[in-house]
Parts: sequence; structure tokens; C-alpha cells
Amino acid sequence: MHDARPGRSRRALAAGISVAAAALLLPSPAAAHGLGGTRTLPIPEWLFAWAAAIVLVVSFVGLSILWPRPRLAQLAEGRSWAVPAPVRHGGRVVLGLLGVALWVLTVWAGLTGTENIQANLAPTMVYVAFWVGLPVLSLFVGDLWRALSPWRAIADAAGWIGRRVGGEDALPAPMTWPARVGLWPAAAVLLAFAWLELAAPDKDAPDLLGLLALLYGAAMLIGSGIWGTRFLDHADGFDRYFRLAASLSPLRWADGRLHVRWPGTGLAGVRPEPGLAAVVLVLVGSTTFDGLSGGELWTANGAPGVWLTDRFSDLGLGASGAATAAATVGLAVTLGLVSGFVRLGIAGVRSVDPTRLRSRELMGRFAPTIVPIAVGYAVAHYISLLAQRGQTLGFLLSDPRGTGSDWFGTAGWGVDYGLLSGNSVWYVQVVALVLGHVAGLVAAHDLALRTFRGPRSAARSQYWMLAVMVAFTSLGLWLLS
Repeated sequence: MHDARPGRSRRALAAGISVAAAALLLPSPAAAHGLGGTRTLPIPEWLFAWAAAIVLVVSFVGLSILWPRPRLAQLAEGRSWAVPAPVRHGGRVVLGLLGVALWVLTVWAGLTGTENIQANLAPTMVYVAFWVGLPVLSLFVGDLWRALSPWRAIADAAGWIGRRVGGEDALPAPMTWPARVGLWPAAAVLLAFAWLELAAPDKDAPDLLGLLALLYGAAMLIGSGIWGTRFLDHADGFDRYFRLAASLSPLRWADGRLHVRWPGTGLAGVRPEPGLAAVVLVLVGSTTFDGLSGGELWTANGAPGVWLTDRFSDLGLGASGAATAAATVGLAVTLGLVSGFVRLGIAGVRSVDPTRLRSRELMGRFAPTIVPIAVGYAVAHYISLLAQRGQTLGFLLSDPRGTGSDWFGTAGWGVDYGLLSGNSVWYVQVVALVLGHVAGLVAAHDLALRTFRGPRSAARSQYWMLAVMVAFTSLGLWLLS
């Protein structure tokens, strides 16, 4: 009998490229939106088109021809150097204390300081330094959060003190984390934070952020007391996000050694777990909605955001409640569309060899290859926010409660709004998006070579992921423009 699967693959590829091409021709009225950040100027059309072309060239020429066998795991080995024990332990203690101090300072400033969001440390610490700054820093220095996490530091200190006082058997053994639960709690945490950031009323209120930071820390400590610090590996959504970002870093700290590897190769070591795909899709989908909700596609007269707000107002909700309900629906729909599109791509990947793996298994395997897209979206979307509002930490740390103190002599510092010019922001955004998608394509191609029989089947499976990557590139650039 004639095998029609290659024909279906070619037709699907053509359809995917047609969708991507149509996306390139969309008008570009939207403006980037991000936690009170500044608007960026439109990206030039030629830069827009070349970005998508680079993804195509790298995927087809650079991978299908020049990458015939799996190499990512080998490239990830790199070189390593032993870190002296005093430096290792001392650094961990110092960073742990710093993390605890910053957490306590954020809670204290939020609960007792001024309600002026520009003068209180809590909003900037939560939305800029923590949510945006840490993943960007993780790209360069590795998994810094593992040493900086205040609840991990407190849990480790409590365990050390307990063993010193009562002996090795003084503390009860932690419960085993259920394998089938996996990372679903982490995905739920990230979804809740996305809702807080993008839909909740008074999301910038310092007292609200201080209270939530306190409650979240308490929940992490209670969980660590029951399941040990393994609880943080699975239930702390931020821990998982920062660790995924660190998998793209050229540095890895493990086993008392500093490992240096090619950037992005750490994706080969990300182990598939239940809920990992949900974590990654929440990251991509929430950033996509953040960009969408700040543009005319959502806010113009007759746009979905305005229409939904009006409908909820007709149901009797006040202005704030209607806006929150509309944003909640928009976030849910965006997450659903992004997830559905990725799952469609995975279904196409499976069509190459339907007997090999189920779609759910393939989704879990290929989820790490979407990490570079999520991180690239975040860097591109929030770079201007980080460059400008990040500078305010200089004076906010001296006066965290906005009461006129000057602890470090920096309360008079200002903000240099020319630190990144408009053109510089464009180029950083485009480079972040393109590099993110190129890294995702490399990881997906390498994984396909390890999953399917032979380079030809692996290349055919990547037609589908190529369509997904190009469509995400086009969408990301369009939202930024």
C-alpha cells in the first residue's frame, strides 16, 4: 500500500508556513505592555521579516544538513573546576542570608510602608527584581536561586540545627513526594502569579504584595517541613522557572564543581516530569497575554477586552470587577490557544511514527524545547522595564518603606532613562526572540534524533515544530511592534 504520511507532512508544513507568512503580513499597531514598563517603538518591517527568515534558515540548513546525530548532551559536558569547600559553603551561607533579608525586607516594606507604589520597595522587588531580574541573571550565572531562596535557606538551617542539637535521628524523615503529582503544583503557582500580575485588582498594592509574600513563604516552609526541600523542587513555581532559565546558562553549579558548557546545552539534562509541559505553557501563554492586553487588539473600541468588560458590566459588576473578569477570561483563552497550538504541533510530530510514543509522552519529552521560547519572550517583553525600573532599586533599598530614610546613602539616586535607547531596545528584543527560537529548534531537533529512527524521520517530525516556532516568532515580534 502507498504510505500517505509524507504527503500529509508536506501539506501540514505548507499550511504551517502559510500561517506564519500570514502572521508576518499582519498590521503592527500593538504596543508592548509589562508591569508599568515603558512603551517601545515599532520594530522596523525589515527586521521583522529577517527574524523569521533566520529561524527558517537555521532550522532547515543548519540542523537538517549539519546536525545528523544527537550532540547536545555531549556539548553539555564541557569542562569543570572544583570549588573549594570554604568558598562553596561560605557563599551558600551568605547568599542564603541575603535571600532571607530581602524577603523579610519586602514583607516589612509592603505591610508597614507607604502605599505609593513608586516609593515602596515591595512592588519593584516582586515584579522587577524577582520576576524579571532573576531569570535574566540565571541565564548568565546559572541557578542562583537555589542558593538565594529564603525558604530553602531557612529549611536547610533548621535541619542543620536540629541535627546538631538532637543528633542525626532527631528529625522525622520527610514524606515521599508523589511522583504522579510532579510539577503540577509549580504550574498552579505560576498560573496564580500570572493572574495576580495580569488580572487582579490592586495588583501593585504594597500591602497586598507584602501579605502574599509572607503567606507564600509560610506555605513553602510548611511544605518543606513535611516533604523536605524536595517539596520546593516541585511546588515552588518560581524555583522551577528560574531553574529552567538556568538550563540555558553556560554555567552549572553541581557536585561541588563549576561546570562550563555551551549555552543552551543544559536543556538536554532537563528531565521530563508530570506537569513540566504545564509549567512551560503557562510561562509562554501568560507573557503572550501580557503583550496582547497592552495593545489595541485588546483595548481598542470593539476589541475583545473592551467587549468583555462591557458584557461583565451589563451583568452588574463594577468597573474594577468587570475589568478583572475580562482579563481573567482573556488569560484563560490565551493559555488555551497557546497550549492547543503546541499540542497540535506535537500531534504532527507523532504522526511521523504513531507507534513510537503517545502524544502525552511526546509532550512531556519536548516540553523543555519550549523553554527558550518562554525565556526569550520574557527577556524581549520586559527588557525596558528591567533597564528602567530596575534602577529604582538603588534608592528603594535605602528607603524601602518610603518614609524618608537613607540607609546606604543612595536615597537620592535617580533613573537614567537613556540607559537603553529605543533602537537598542528593538535589537535586544529581536535578538532575544530569535535566539530563543533558534535554541528551541536546536533542542527539538537533537531530541528528535534521539526519539525517532534515523535522521530522515527526525527531520520530518521537525517540520511541525518548525511551524510552531515560526508562528511563535511572528506572534512575539508582532506583539512587540
